[in-house]
Amino acid sequence: VYAIARADRAAECAAGLEGVAGEPVRAVIGGDLAAAVGTVRLDEFRGAGLRRNLSDVNAFAANARAHNSVVSAFRRGGPVIPVRLGTIYRDDRRVCQLLLKEHEDMVTALRRISGRDELGVKAYADPKSLAIQGDLIQPEATEAAPRVPYLLRRRRQLASQQEGYRFASAEADRVHAVLLRCAVEGKRKQPIDESQSSKDPRLVLDGSYLVDGDVV
Repeated sequence: VYAIARADRAAECAAGLEGVAGEPVRAVIGGDLAAAVGTVRLDEFRGAGLRRNLSDVNAFAANARAHNSVVSAFRRGGPVIPVRLGTIYRDDRRVCQLLLKEHEDMVTALRRISGRDELGVKAYADPKSLAIQGDLIQPEATEAAPRVPYLLRRRRQLASQQEGYRFASAEADRVHAVLLRCAVEGKRKQPIDESQSSKDPRLVLDGSYLVDGDVV
């Protein structure tokens, strides 16, 4: 399952689409709602097969792009509720049951996001800038005379960097607060350190914000 939308234009949006396994995408109707679905091999998208796909960076990226492509195509027909990548139902009947059982909540959600867009915002901090900022906060950290033992210099360097990270985190809090004032609703995820080393940019803000269409 890729997305939930209103049923009136679902078949039109599904025409010609291919999903994560290159399968044709179709619309399953339940009342006045529709789900964008595709039939895939269960051994590839459940259990060990799914874990293998998720752990393979290239396979995961390809699946994510295909999944997002289907969701984006349905968005052109109106508001949609995206479904998490890898959500599997055994047959169309169970998808239809989902649409009917959760009908009221789904309709409310679609009404809430109608005419609005969800924006993802990520902010990264540059380690070099953080170190400089940390030095400004802790002037003593700049004392790195050759006579100072290596471990002491290293301790001061790390302290300076940590001060920089705290400064970056505070700035991320400020940016998030500003974005919330511009949004109908917003949610901030706990940043996962995506850096490969201390020299790589560090993620300090990972947020999603629902905004009115005329704000974008």
